[in-house]
Amino acid sequence: MTVHPSLQTYADAWTHSIEAISELVQPLVEGEWNRATPCPNWSVRDIVSHIIGMECEQLGDPRPIHTLPRDIFHVQTELARYMEMQVDVRRHHTAPEMTSELEYTIIRRARQLRNENRDPDTKVRAPLGAEQTLELALRMRAFDVWVHEQDLRWALNKPGNLDSPGAYVARDILLHTLPRVVAKDAGAPPNSAVVFDIHGPVEFLRTVRVDADGHGTIDGAPSLGPLVTLAMDWETFLRLACGRVRPHAVADRVKAEGDQALADAILREFAVTP
Repeated sequence: MTVHPSLQTYADAWTHSIEAISELVQPLVEGEWNRATPCPNWSVRDIVSHIIGMECEQLGDPRPIHTLPRDIFHVQTELARYMEMQVDVRRHHTAPEMTSELEYTIIRRARQLRNENRDPDTKVRAPLGAEQTLELALRMRAFDVWVHEQDLRWALNKPGNLDSPGAYVARDILLHTLPRVVAKDAGAPPNSAVVFDIHGPVEFLRTVRVDADGHGTIDGAPSLGPLVTLAMDWETFLRLACGRVRPHAVADRVKAEGDQALADAILREFAVTP
């Protein structure tokens, strides 16, 4: 147990996912590390490199001194450049180098979490030189590692853990973004409601309500007259929200009722992770 129970949920989710990732990649032969994943522009090796790099930063390790090649055209923002640094520096590492560094990083981070006695509100390192609370940092690591576990499972054709502890961390983070997606990004009209009906390993029904001032909120109460109802399975919800597929590619897995133009706008703005 960590000293603060509020961190335990995230520590448990992180542990479950990162150990699953270790099991997934341990037996891979050299060529399998180059497989494309649903995470845009990243291979299996790139995702594992990213995970190692982000966990090392949480450990306080210095960032690598490395110049990105000019031909990495998908790097368009400062955040993308920041994330790509830890990835590109490992692009020529062998399979044994990757698995051994991952294992060593997991051991170090697990020890750090076991001995964690800081207050959850303690400010810690965040990307681009910013700061965040320890609780937010661990929540986001649990989310990131679980989503990337799913990326690796899709790439390696080894589905699973869609309802593991990390899935519920991801659900809560993604639900938190829906009011902005519906009210601001998709432009749902004032005094309207949009219902999300999600089935599968993780099930939920949520209503996003847009008030007279155009502000969105979310709750678990059904709406009697929603402007739009979007029904889909949990995996499709996840892949859309994390930008792993475009709406047209999963049109057969999404049932949209009501205002079709608004439904299309919501699906178009659905991706909330970079």
